Amino acid sequence: MDFEQRLNLRHLRAFVAVAQHLSIRQGAETVHLSQPAATQAVRRLEAALGAALFDRVGGRLILTEAGSAYAARVRKALQELESGIALALRGVLGRGRLPRDLLASLTTTQLRAFLAVGELNNLTLAARTIETSQPAVHRSIREIESVLGAVLFERTSHGIGLSRNGKALWQKVRIAFSSLAQGSADVRDHRGLHDGVITIGCMPLIRNFVLPEAINRFSRLFPAVTVRVIDAPYSDLIHGLRHGEIDFVAGALRPSLQFSDIRQEALFQASLCVAARHDHPLARKRRLQARDLAVYPWVLPPPGTPTRERFDRFVKEQKLAHPSGLIESSSQVLIRGLLMGSDRLTLISTHQVEIEVRLGLLARLRFSVSDWRRDIGLTVRLGWRPTLTQQEFLRVLANVSSHAGEGVPVWASQSPG
Repeated sequence: MDFEQRLNLRHLRAFVAVAQHLSIRQGAETVHLSQPAATQAVRRLEAALGAALFDRVGGRLILTEAGSAYAARVRKALQELESGIALALRGVLGRGRLPRDLLASLTTTQLRAFLAVGELNNLTLAARTIETSQPAVHRSIREIESVLGAVLFERTSHGIGLSRNGKALWQKVRIAFSSLAQGSADVRDHRGLHDGVITIGCMPLIRNFVLPEAINRFSRLFPAVTVRVIDAPYSDLIHGLRHGEIDFVAGALRPSLQFSDIRQEALFQASLCVAARHDHPLARKRRLQARDLAVYPWVLPPPGTPTRERFDRFVKEQKLAHPSGLIESSSQVLIRGLLMGSDRLTLISTHQVEIEVRLGLLARLRFSVSDWRRDIGLTVRLGWRPTLTQQEFLRVLANVSSHAGEGVPVWASQSPG
């Protein structure tokens, strides 16, 4: 995001205005610049991006494909910044200027410092991160507070932290710079470079087979693209998604969403199976009853997880004694080790043991758990629009999902906005 944070906000505003009117004169008037200044802004932006954003045809300006894509991203980024300013002004008395007018008084240098301090809660560390001086960082955040007339930081026991209004602005600034990064990627895609970064938040039910397979296939098509996979708890992934640090989250979908600025798209449905080591005594039996499973010890996810709830319900429905000597763990590495070194059984998603079954390490027992299905798919920010390269990755992911097992993918021919 470093490149985006060094862009000139005035140049971006001038470019969007010129793109809207397809006229240097009208664009310059809209943002209160001279025509030479607007022309220079567009030229400097084109030089920074390494691509033409406009063509001249018959004396008229026409957006190139790259220019049209970039204009949409910049427009979105400016809207996010204006929205963030409006949120930062909640409860501020005597405000009179519009967010758009206030944005015209801010710079990317100031916003860059604001992001760093908001993330690190320390002026010195923030200065070191963005390679400037501590007084410069302090001056930048005070200038933002002065322009907005709002308190964005407050003293805490750990140093300095974002105020409530500051947090709202910080999120929007992060998303705005993420949109600008998407715009840069769009331009490079239109130049045929396809060398960007895709950042994926990964959850358990997709990380063992579907996602690795999709990444391998995609990387053969686009070897220069970096795919960054973040494996973390759901709450951390959603935080990263909502703040523009993650492009999309892949895994099990939630029955309901806590935030109104994200949405879900189903890829396929996963089912549960009973798994054991490949040479387990039950692996050879063709007809298994519930009482056959009750003889053996189990390793299961902890209470409160959907799989564990399904197991506890199964025990109750079949009127079985709850297994003694139960091992509880969410670590698939540990579960696999326990299964391979004992007669233990586990209840697990079919996709989570796909690789182990293919390698002959584990076996899926012939016992139906047919009444459990869970939607697996993507969680994205509301209004998120993938780049051309990201669209290709999503297409590959949908294709892998269509052959992943149970169900027909419902997302295969769509893109998330």
